[in-house]
Amino acid sequence: MATHALLLVDIQNDFCPGGTLAVPEAERILPVVNRWIDAAQRQDWPIVASRDWHPQEHCSFVEQGGPWPVHCVQDTAGAAFHENLQLPDEAVRVSKGCAFDRDNYSAFDGTGLTVYLRRHGVQRLHVAGLALDVCVKATVEEALGQGFEVELLAEATRAVDPTHAADCLDALRQAGAIIKE
Repeated sequence: MATHALLLVDIQNDFCPGGTLAVPEAERILPVVNRWIDAAQRQDWPIVASRDWHPQEHCSFVEQGGPWPVHCVQDTAGAAFHENLQLPDEAVRVSKGCAFDRDNYSAFDGTGLTVYLRRHGVQRLHVAGLALDVCVKATVEEALGQGFEVELLAEATRAVDPTHAADCLDALRQAGAIIKE
């Protein structure tokens, strides 16, 4: 059983350049993430990729009173994983934010991910993805709360607001995450 897993958070078209909620410099994480995917495959670690998978008229959209523009609507090009992400076929895909009336930032929130990871003996997560100050942060915090060791791959994440990235990394370090610079 693997004691490590690679967890990729929301590396989707709408969060990359040209997307409706593009994260600054998001495309720069792709080569780093792909190296980690390759390393995880060599070590036979489980690879999990979360995705926002919103229905039309989701509560997080501005039109419904939420804070975000329309993004990652189910079965649209914006919701697809980025084409340069070398996600293997055997990677587990976890969908979140699927209910009309509830948003989910963490890859653990309502997805059953904890059960899957425990069933596979995972103790340490290596986390990358988008966006550092929103879904990555929520995912890391919940993983720590569930008792997993977390190594956040700082080079493989970017923030919606880059001016808050350093503070976000510091807060996650204080929460117990290992920050791999």
